[in-house]
This record gives sequence, C-alpha cells and structure tokens, in this order.
Amino acid sequence: MDSAARGLIVVGGLLVAGLAVDALARRTRLPRISLLVALGVLVGPIGFDLLTEDAEQWFPTIAAVALVMVGFLLGGEFTPANLRDHGRPVVILAFTQALITALVVSAGLLGLGVEAVVALALGGIATATDPVAVADEVGETGAVGPFNRTLLGVVAVDDVFGIGLFTILMATGVALSGVGSPAVLAGEALQTILGAVLLGVLLGVPVAYLSGRVRPGTPTLEEALGAVLLCAGLALWLEVSFLLAAVVMGAVATNVAKHHVRTFPEIQNIEAPFLVVFFVLAGASVSSVALAAAGGLLGAYLALRVGGKLLGGVIGSRLIGANPRTGGWFGAALLPQAGVALGMALIASEQFPTHADTLLSVTIVATLVFELAGPVLVRIALHKVGEME
Repeated sequence: MDSAARGLIVVGGLLVAGLAVDALARRTRLPRISLLVALGVLVGPIGFDLLTEDAEQWFPTIAAVALVMVGFLLGGEFTPANLRDHGRPVVILAFTQALITALVVSAGLLGLGVEAVVALALGGIATATDPVAVADEVGETGAVGPFNRTLLGVVAVDDVFGIGLFTILMATGVALSGVGSPAVLAGEALQTILGAVLLGVLLGVPVAYLSGRVRPGTPTLEEALGAVLLCAGLALWLEVSFLLAAVVMGAVATNVAKHHVRTFPEIQNIEAPFLVVFFVLAGASVSSVALAAAGGLLGAYLALRVGGKLLGGVIGSRLIGANPRTGGWFGAALLPQAGVALGMALIASEQFPTHADTLLSVTIVATLVFELAGPVLVRIALHKVGEME
C-alpha cells in the first residue's frame, strides 16, 4: 500500500473515531478532549501502534493549521466591546493569574534544578486554561452571581494573555540556549515576538478589508482558509510564533472590518476535523520511555501549576477588590486545561527538539489530569462561594 493510500485511511479512520468519541463524551460526561488524547495514546506506540510513520510528519502541519484557527478565533474576541462588557476587573484578574502562574511554575522548576528552557516552556504552558470546560460546568450548575460572571469573563480572555506570556518565555528560552552577548540574545527574543505581532498586523489589515466582499458581510470558506494557511505558512517560514501571529491577525481583522456582520464564522465550521486529528496525534506522540523519565518533573509541574493558579487568583481578586474569601476559588476554577496547552507544548517541542519527548509527555498527562479533575473543581468552587442553585 502506498503512502497516499495509508494517509487517507489513517485520517479517515481518525475522523470516524472522533465521531464515536464525541458520542461517548456526550453519554458519559467525560471531557471530549481527554477521550481524544486517550485514543491517541491507545493507537500510538504505547498502545497498539496502529499509526503509520507518515503520521509523525503530518503532525506539525496539522497542528499549525488547527492552532492558527484557535488563535484567530481567540483574537476575534479581543475587541473594545468585549473588554467593556467583561470590565476592567476581569482583564486585571485574567492577566494577574496568568502572570503569577507562569512565574511560580518557571521559578519553582528552576529552583528544583530543571533546565532553564524546559522550566520556561512549562511556565508558559501552565497559563493556558479550558474556557469550554469552565463555561459548560457553570451552565450546567445554573450558578448565578458576581463570582460566576467574573469567572466567565476571565476564561474568555485569559488565553490571549497566556499566549503572549508563553511567547515571551519561549523567546527567552531560545535566547538562553543560544550563543552571544546578553544584548544580542535580548534582541533576538524581541525580534521573535515583534515579528509575530508584525506578521499578524500585515495579514490582518488586508484580510479585514478584502474579505466579506464576495458574499457581502460574511467571509467565505475560501477566504477563511486562505487567511489561516497564509498565516501558518508565513509564520513557520519566518520562524515566528504562529499562535501569537494568529491572535493578532484575528484581533486586527475583527476590529478593522466594519463591513462584517460576523467575522469568519467559517473557521468555526471547519476547525473541528483539524482539532480531532491534532488531539489524537498529540496523544500518539507520547512514548513510554519519555513518560517514565518525566515522572518527577510531572509531579512538580502539577503541584506548581495548582499553587500558581491559587496564588494568582488570590492576588488578582485583591487587586480588583473582590471578596477575599473567593480569591483562592478563582484559581481552583481556572485549573481545567486543554487544547491551547497541547498546542503550546508542540511549539515548545519543535523549538527545543532535544526536550520534545519530555515537554509533550508532561503536558499531555497533565492535561488529562486537569481536564478530568478541573470540572469537578469548578463545581466545588461555585458551591463554596454560594452561587449554585
């Protein structure tokens, strides 16, 4: 069987399996992303080793496209109207808990003797949350009150701050792993960040003005896919963060395009199959050797991320004048973690290939833990602050 046939069979099989996982998730209340990652582990080298060798080569491309879609949609939420609706306290709390989490995890791992590039990468990854899991749990419990409203506002915008912090930490890690004077290394780190922002702006402006003309008011599928592929390809070619570039492109396109009724709804319609394959291949990338070697690091990362989120929630709630007794519960309710974290881990593993197995194994297992335990903690937090019906 030639490689083209194998590739089509594998992708088709993964999409069909994704439908089965989706049905199982609805029936069991288990997180869909966790089930997809678990499926990847099952069909990967740790399990039955059913995937072809070609799958390893597709992973970076599929992941880049899927994550640019996610980043574009996140950037589209970053508008003045949304920020006004969520309010200044939400923005302060979202940024504070992301920053404190990144600092606690990075500093904690460095203190334990973990290599700087790994510590910084995991510090950035730790900032990511799962807005869908939090919103679903809030909706199911029927929670009503100021804690609930603030929490939903925070999860709507905090991944944007997380991506920015992750990009800064990754650029710092690249600089630390290079050779040269501190000034040169700082310049390279700044160039990486500004390059992504500049690319996002240069793509976002024409996307805003040129899209939505063929079908007035709503960009077409071709326009949406063209913007995504251009952003992913150019970012990879220029070696800048495609995730940050996508967020900036989405924010610029949304804020500049005044003739759009709704900005790029087609991306939401086509991202699902890419995400299914991405999550399964992420699970399949875990190796038993790397998993065993990452045991101690995994435990430290889990503990530090929990501590960072709790501390960030306490400090952030004090800064916005919230009820002091709710501060720690903000952090607990922000522990669910899913796709953005896996995407960050992939980016970090490609940037630091010698640490790829460790970064992916720690992040994937931690994501499974937080995705399973996180919704329970959200429910407990809502109960403790007295906002559940």
